[in-house]
Amino acid sequence: MISPSTLYVVATPIGNLRDISLRALDILAAVDVIAAEDTRTTAHLLAHYSISRKMMALHQHNERVMAKKVANLLAQGKSIALVTDAGTPGISDPGSVLVSLVRDQGYKVTPIPGANAAICALSASGITLPHFLFYGFLPVNSGPRRRELEMLKPQPHTLVFYEAPHRIIDCVADLVQVLGMHRRLTIARELTKVFETFHSCVLHDAPAWLQADANHQKGEFVLLVSGAEVQIEEKVSDQAQHALALLLKNLPLKQAVKLAAEITGESKNLLYALALAIKDGTNSGA
Repeated sequence: MISPSTLYVVATPIGNLRDISLRALDILAAVDVIAAEDTRTTAHLLAHYSISRKMMALHQHNERVMAKKVANLLAQGKSIALVTDAGTPGISDPGSVLVSLVRDQGYKVTPIPGANAAICALSASGITLPHFLFYGFLPVNSGPRRRELEMLKPQPHTLVFYEAPHRIIDCVADLVQVLGMHRRLTIARELTKVFETFHSCVLHDAPAWLQADANHQKGEFVLLVSGAEVQIEEKVSDQAQHALALLLKNLPLKQAVKLAAEITGESKNLLYALALAIKDGTNSGA
């Protein structure tokens, strides 16, 4: 089951300890060493499943140094599991530097999939648009954070951010300031835990909701912000609209757009924007 000289990138629960795969438990119980973001947090998880393994700390402050030590262990034929405190390593968490080094040196890297807060939040949000842009944590300070949001502002896709409890008020204030008052925001906090909460509102109302109850500001947050409205600057012919609508009933979106463009001669990009609006139910006839 375990291969020598292999790095296993293991996803761990984001809250509920039962949200771990059987395969992940098998890997953690069998590897030679576990590289953990915080050995105390991982020790709690391992104890819960009666697993005892040698651990080493690998976090954002020592990743480059420890990555070389992991590579040396792989060179000796050892198997290593990489875990972070919660979720999937390398996704707004330490791990990417290690994986890059290990791959560059020719060692095998095997992902062991599992929990991810962004996907968890999206799956239960009720957002119907098919595309999203995962950003992760915005800059800590307001100035750089607003500059990043200005660059993201034109994106038509749902924007996905992570945020810590001590920054949530300031972060949402900047979302309102830069993105405007009327975009839709879904706040997902404490996912998979006892006080899991989903709250959806327009950005204008979000600060008041957060400040209405101190508990609303606690926990780890996923913020889902609706994208910019697609502006269809040219008028699509009635024939092209009709053809696209019919094709969307029977074909996947990309295939329907491609065929509609070939049949009508309309701009593929324009038809794609229209198709997204039709799928979302927001098109009232271009």
